[in-house]
Amino acid sequence: QVQLVESGGGLVQAGGSLRLSCAASGGTFNGYVMGWFRQAPGKEREFVAGISRSGGSTYYADSVKGRFTISRDNAKNTLYLQMNSLKPEDTAVYYCAADYAANFVSATRRAYDYWGQGTQVTVSS
Repeated sequence: QVQLVESGGGLVQAGGSLRLSCAASGGTFNGYVMGWFRQAPGKEREFVAGISRSGGSTYYADSVKGRFTISRDNAKNTLYLQMNSLKPEDTAVYYCAADYAANFVSATRRAYDYWGQGTQVTVSS
């Protein structure tokens, strides 16, 4: 069983950048497909980006494509989300999630077995 802890959230002006990290422990990190999701107040939790176990394949929601970059360092058991050109509509709690022994990246919440506690990202206009 893996434990996930996000960090790096905060308050930023529109157009700015943030880098989120997700530290994993208690499991074999490269055995998990990893994903980032977000949830804004009053909205459903939605897929943001996902990455394969090796890091060789990445997938993005259309709303963040070209602005966000997901990556992972399997030697450091850490997942990242580099967020550039942030917009007020990116404001949400961001969660990292792990999908054990998956062979592909899913954008569906139910596919993921483990979740972090979330980190708040607020983008001011």
